[in-house]
Amino acid sequence: MKKPFINMIFVLISATLACANIGELPIIVTVTPQVPAIVTPAPDISVPSTVCQPILVQVGYGCQGSFYEIYFTDPFNRDSAMDEGGIDVPMAAAIDNARQSVDVAIYSFSLPSLRTALINAHNRGVTVRIVMESDSMDRTVPQSLIDAGIPVIGDRREGLMHNKFIIIDRSEVWLGSMNFTVNGAYDDNNHMIRIRSTKIAENYLTEFEEMFTGDFFGTDVVAATPNPVVAIDGIHVETYFSPDDKVARRIVELLQGANHSIYFMAYSFTADDFANAIIGKAQAGLTIAGVMEEEQAKSNQGGEFTNFQQNGLDVYLDGNSGQMHHKIFIIDEQIVILGSYNFSASAERRNDENVMIIFDTTVAQQYLSEFQRVYAEAQK
Repeated sequence: MKKPFINMIFVLISATLACANIGELPIIVTVTPQVPAIVTPAPDISVPSTVCQPILVQVGYGCQGSFYEIYFTDPFNRDSAMDEGGIDVPMAAAIDNARQSVDVAIYSFSLPSLRTALINAHNRGVTVRIVMESDSMDRTVPQSLIDAGIPVIGDRREGLMHNKFIIIDRSEVWLGSMNFTVNGAYDDNNHMIRIRSTKIAENYLTEFEEMFTGDFFGTDVVAATPNPVVAIDGIHVETYFSPDDKVARRIVELLQGANHSIYFMAYSFTADDFANAIIGKAQAGLTIAGVMEEEQAKSNQGGEFTNFQQNGLDVYLDGNSGQMHHKIFIIDEQIVILGSYNFSASAERRNDENVMIIFDTTVAQQYLSEFQRVYAEAQK
């Protein structure tokens, strides 16, 4: 049975929601942030970071904080049918500003804007290197990059090279759920975050070198992240790679430590340990709400959608004709778990994936705003 809801007028959480049609959403209670009760000590995040200033995106949403920029696609925008003006535009601009190096790890690639930016960077003397999922390398854009003289290496493994990240000048990283495809940028719900930090860049460069130089993929595990926990402008950030770093254990720990709420958006959700933690928290009285990709929920063997419904959770199938491709948890409106990692055994044990966990109320509010947009379109 579905938990009852009441209509409520939402306080504007960010400027990016100014023109959004929110509709009827789950009650989201703003609480005084507290340190989650988890085994691994959590940072003190009782003081929010500075405001995330809006970034104008023609087709999508963006905002800028002290060291980060956050972007979301907008497949419900009618201009998305033009396949231009989306969040790939600032990504291409960042590559255009590269001076020394651009290292890319991407599952699938068809965006002309990023292809052009990478070829231009290569032609002006920037070192450009790319790691891809081998099964995706026969597309036109990867072949055009190879033809331009850019080295593109495939994983050549049964598991997937499922990462989606770019390292620029060893000083910033773009990461998230979006494959570098036209569908990913314009038809699907996706996110990307730009982090300016040499320590975070070092983490991702270490993982990239393992794949590109060392030919270590999937179960060829090398747990060597140099800065797994960092503080940037007072904000606690954790970086994980799978299968190296036992990502699931940390996610379960944080879910079990939730005190007030868990919101999630999941492309694929088959992880029993995640589901059990969430159901346990719902039974303890926490606010739980989620949106899952319809096609995956109906086709995945061992998918958790029916389990959530049978336990009375407010979890719904998405309303996007494209893919609801996020892989996001928002815990207590102050912790965000994001990246390429689907909530599945394959992501944990076989695929090359990355996860970032950010402990900050301002960042969490941006992802909560995206949850509200996706939830408003879900099938209820």
